[in-house]
Amino acid sequence: MLKNIIKKYKKKFYSPEKYAKFLGVKIGDNCLISTKRFPTEAYLIEIGDYCRIANNVAFYTHGGLWSVRKKYNKKNLENFGKIKIGNYTYIGDDAKIMPGITIGNNVIVGAGSIVTKSIPDNVICAGNPAKIVGNIDDFVNKIENFNIPIHGKSAKEKKKILLALADNYFIRK
Repeated sequence: MLKNIIKKYKKKFYSPEKYAKFLGVKIGDNCLISTKRFPTEAYLIEIGDYCRIANNVAFYTHGGLWSVRKKYNKKNLENFGKIKIGNYTYIGDDAKIMPGITIGNNVIVGAGSIVTKSIPDNVICAGNPAKIVGNIDDFVNKIENFNIPIHGKSAKEKKKILLALADNYFIRK
């Protein structure tokens, strides 16, 4: 019981990255982790360098066998999958990463995506299930036309700059 209380305390008060490390997630250098949605087998997850894991991203390292065990009277039926995320990868808000997934280097996973198959290097994937929708080089070339260099500015300076720009400076879809 004390172990559960300590775990709940740490989940509440630790930063997401510190909490993930407490659970056993291997995290590379210079990452920004904003989720605390890790499974009981968090030690099966490895995150590379310079990764951004956004809010409410959920990781799953085991299958949904509870009802199967009951129906077929297989009390010890279990399956697990490691998750590996490469370097320079961004995983958007509310994405779900299923067991056994490898996400390559230099990848963007769109918000809300459900990743059910491994993703190669240098691509953008999105959807349910997640599918490759583009590559990083094309994306970077496209958005360079909309570059607004405000990194490091205060919120007040950023607001002033953005509100003063004409509509053609903003991405349109």
